[in-house]
Amino acid sequence: MQFLANPTRFLKIANAVLPYVWAITIALFAVGLYGALVTAPPDYQQGETVRIMYVHVPAAWMALFVYTVMALASAVAAIFRHPLADVAAKTAAPIGAVFCFLSLATGSLWGKPMWGAWWVWDARLTSMFVLMLLYIGYMAIWAAIEEPHRAAMVARVVALVGFINIPIVKFSVDWWNSLHQPASVFRMGGPTIAGPMLWPLLVMGLAYTFLFLALHLTAMRAEIAARKIRQIQIAEIGDR
Repeated sequence: MQFLANPTRFLKIANAVLPYVWAITIALFAVGLYGALVTAPPDYQQGETVRIMYVHVPAAWMALFVYTVMALASAVAAIFRHPLADVAAKTAAPIGAVFCFLSLATGSLWGKPMWGAWWVWDARLTSMFVLMLLYIGYMAIWAAIEEPHRAAMVARVVALVGFINIPIVKFSVDWWNSLHQPASVFRMGGPTIAGPMLWPLLVMGLAYTFLFLALHLTAMRAEIAARKIRQIQIAEIGDR
């Protein structure tokens, strides 16, 4: 972790790996979408609408994963004063918010034919909506507080306190009455989804993960450059 504390070293590594990350991302999406749209069979109850799963479920996974990354980065920033931890948390938030919105939007599209309603206030949907608000609130802090150090301190608190919602989202279907089905992929007894439907879902999950990695590294590079420009501008103002 300390090896990446130097921004120059981090940028050198990021520049070297980004082309490969993007190439892997494109390849995974090509394979995953082919499996989801061509080889995977329709569901015996849901028919072709089940294909929304291959977009919706990985987006939901990533919404939880990215917020976890933000919380871990915020903890590292608070405990170890890692110079790039706040950058990692800040730049992850907009990406996670998009994944969260995509999860809610595709879930609504999937819910209409299955439940007969675009939205229901069940435990999973409500907790995911709260997660969306946490993303928005976190980004609003960085936008509203001009002084970066103070903004980072407040944002860390929001990220760490908001992490309480992550296990609530994950286990909401087990703790409360929910229209959502229980976990069917990552469970103690093994997946309950048939193989021809499972492998495209897992490949799409990997594709989303590599997409996040590519976007995150790109956003971190941009944020580091913006901070360097700000430091130069402050130095120039001080010299006048």
